[in-house]
Amino acid sequence: MARGVHIKDHWSEQRLFDQRAIVAAAIIVMLTMGLLGRLFLLQVIRHEYYTELSQGNRVRTEPIPAARGLILDRHGEVVAGNQPAYQLELVPEEVPNLQTALNGLVQLDLIRAEDVDELRKTIRSRRPFDSVPVRLRMSDEDVARFAVRRFEFQGLDIKTRQTRSYPNGDLAVHALGYVGAISEADLAHIDRAAYSGTALIGKQGVESAYETKLHGVNGSREILVNAQGRSVDKQGAFIPTLRTHAPTAGDDIVLAMDLKVQRTAEEALAGRRGALVAIDPNNGDVIAMTSRPGFDPNLFGRGITRDEYTALKDDIDTPLLDRAMRGVYPPGSTVKPVIALAGLAYHVVDPDQTKFCAGQFHLPGSAHLYREGKGGHHGWMNLVEAIAKSCDVYFYGLADTIGVDRIASFMAPFGFGQPTGLDITGELKGILPSREWKASYFKRPADKMWFPGETVNFGIGQGYLNVTPLQMAHYASVLASRGKVWKPRLVTAFRDSLTGELHPLAPIREPDVTLATSEEWDRVHAGMVGAVTHGTAALAVGKNAAYSIAGKTGTAQVFSVGQNEKYNEKTVAERLRDHSWFIAFAPAEQPRIALAVIVENGGWGASAAAPIARKVLDSYLLGDDGKLKPPEATTPLTPPPKAAPQQGPLPDQKRATTPPTSNQQAG
Repeated sequence: MARGVHIKDHWSEQRLFDQRAIVAAAIIVMLTMGLLGRLFLLQVIRHEYYTELSQGNRVRTEPIPAARGLILDRHGEVVAGNQPAYQLELVPEEVPNLQTALNGLVQLDLIRAEDVDELRKTIRSRRPFDSVPVRLRMSDEDVARFAVRRFEFQGLDIKTRQTRSYPNGDLAVHALGYVGAISEADLAHIDRAAYSGTALIGKQGVESAYETKLHGVNGSREILVNAQGRSVDKQGAFIPTLRTHAPTAGDDIVLAMDLKVQRTAEEALAGRRGALVAIDPNNGDVIAMTSRPGFDPNLFGRGITRDEYTALKDDIDTPLLDRAMRGVYPPGSTVKPVIALAGLAYHVVDPDQTKFCAGQFHLPGSAHLYREGKGGHHGWMNLVEAIAKSCDVYFYGLADTIGVDRIASFMAPFGFGQPTGLDITGELKGILPSREWKASYFKRPADKMWFPGETVNFGIGQGYLNVTPLQMAHYASVLASRGKVWKPRLVTAFRDSLTGELHPLAPIREPDVTLATSEEWDRVHAGMVGAVTHGTAALAVGKNAAYSIAGKTGTAQVFSVGQNEKYNEKTVAERLRDHSWFIAFAPAEQPRIALAVIVENGGWGASAAAPIARKVLDSYLLGDDGKLKPPEATTPLTPPPKAAPQQGPLPDQKRATTPPTSNQQAG
């Protein structure tokens, strides 16, 4: 049987081909429309966006550091200002080899070899596009030396910036603080973007405590760069529109400090180790605050060398120590007014009753003798005369009668044993001893017990009691104001950098000391006035004074003298001699200033500290004619308003300024 023949179906094949062609054409049309749509989106709708991105390849944004706020004294004199300076900066992502670049700068003597490791750490801790300062305050010679070799250092350039300037050198340096290079530790707690292009940050004192106010807000500007990263005016026919955002300068800070008084204090303490703090007892304003010796803060602003820092750190006189806030000493006889006031408030002493001072005191049932200072004796003493003549024997007995618990409780509201709350950091609290304190402080059970003899020493400011000069000035202020307690402050106002408007800060009042009556305050004040008119400070302070002064000397032992030994200043090493204290307020009837002075190893209170106090009191209270100023003449004046911020091509240069135990000593 014959098989059938298969005939090819051309029409079916043609139909299948046409269908496939239509599908392919549709896909091609869809893809073409998608491509055209994408091109329209990129070239038309998002043209500006991608144009800006493309410009970013040749337009670089540079930060413009804000001008740091000024620091002024109460009369408007500049204490810390700014001045223009050249500094060498590096952009990490533009440097081909960081180590090679740093080594090259060492060879040019622009950075020190010992600083390379620290610089490298700082650079790597910053964002790769940040401009990082590697050399501050370049001299003209430094600039010239780098300029001729500039082609070797890709990613490095010289910038015109502002740097901190302290026109008065080391004046009030511990209170002001200083600015120094931003370290890795600083980067851990600051907003890095806010400090982009900024080399310095406040390190201590006012500069650190008010860093946020002083720093300001950085600006930025766009610059056109070539392939080598150098700025150019244009690239071929391309001339971009470059934007600039001006920085906002930091606010100015107005201090309570009077630079005239501050200079007097520092000149009087020159060549000595010590501190002085002066406070307005009516509001807590710190009129002067000095610690000697000091150091020049400009060293840190320009970049202190390792050798320079080592010399300061290892100096036997410890110039880096802020003795006013962190120096801790026994107060000596300066505590006798508050001990007397406690005796009156607790009604354990008759102020008119006299007691005989034979030059020594002993507790009942004890053979141990507590001697009068300098081996003397005062005879019959009432409370007022005991303060004026600083009779140790009287206060040995009074302290024993009051008891340690009541003494500690009474002294606490005067600021002993706790920070005063000054508006900068670093203050130590000292020690206000008590039974509870001793039980918690010592580890051995035998050392935890409080002994009666320790209360006796407490009564003349020796033993465990330790204070700072700031605490003592605060205590003198509370005495002066008859129990009114103000928190001490260095800063009294801010001045807005944009408007020049002054914003005063209200003083902060704390709970008053209310345990004493007006009559009891009168008796203590009378004793302190007596100390200046006919007592321990009569010759050093009271002589020819144009105003009344209430004061109290103090002599604090540095080491203990044996029971059968005598203290001889001439045979004792200088650094083992007694510390000299003096506290005072004036005018006694209407106090405007209260102060405390300590001279380390200065000897008797009246011999070293008291004359310094008199110079400072005169400087603040007397006019050029030597007469007492009216009260309004010693109040702060409003600093003059500053000019509006400049606008121009170099806003980072605006507001530049040119250096416009036993056997204790009686006090």
